[in-house]
Amino acid sequence: MSNPVNVTKTEVQKGASSVRRLAIMAIFIALSAVGAMVKIPSPLGTVAFDSAPGYFCAIAFGGLEGAVVIALGHLLTSGVVGFPMGIPMHLAIAVEMAVFALIFRWVNRKIGLIPAVIIASVLNGVVGAFTAYPLGGMGTVIGLMPFLLLGSVLNVVIAALAYKALKGSRLI
Repeated sequence: MSNPVNVTKTEVQKGASSVRRLAIMAIFIALSAVGAMVKIPSPLGTVAFDSAPGYFCAIAFGGLEGAVVIALGHLLTSGVVGFPMGIPMHLAIAVEMAVFALIFRWVNRKIGLIPAVIIASVLNGVVGAFTAYPLGGMGTVIGLMPFLLLGSVLNVVIAALAYKALKGSRLI
């Protein structure tokens, strides 16, 4: 008698791969939640260690994984402090962070890890500060930029160091 469920080996492997991807994202989203609680003092209170897991995921496991983790990490951080710039603005920032994670992955693959760290830090710390311009003008941008740049550098460097330490291991 034949098996009523015809599942090929390829289908099983694809399913296992999907489960693995979801598990990886869940673990790193949880790490982002923990990082969201570790704040870097700033005028808005949304600068934290939430994006390091997303940046790490982007270069270690894939762009989609990193983009999802970093976007949700930002939403967790801003949610903890009550979405000080409003939910629509924080959703836009989450999308922006996802794009920054994708760029971080792309630059790492094309040029190298150090240029990727520099570019991601500048994107998040300087370009990201200009996202606040509509809410408070140039004063808000300049007031937020040093804190955001510091947080960006710390998050990206942590992600890069963790990646460097684990690259080539069976973990990634």
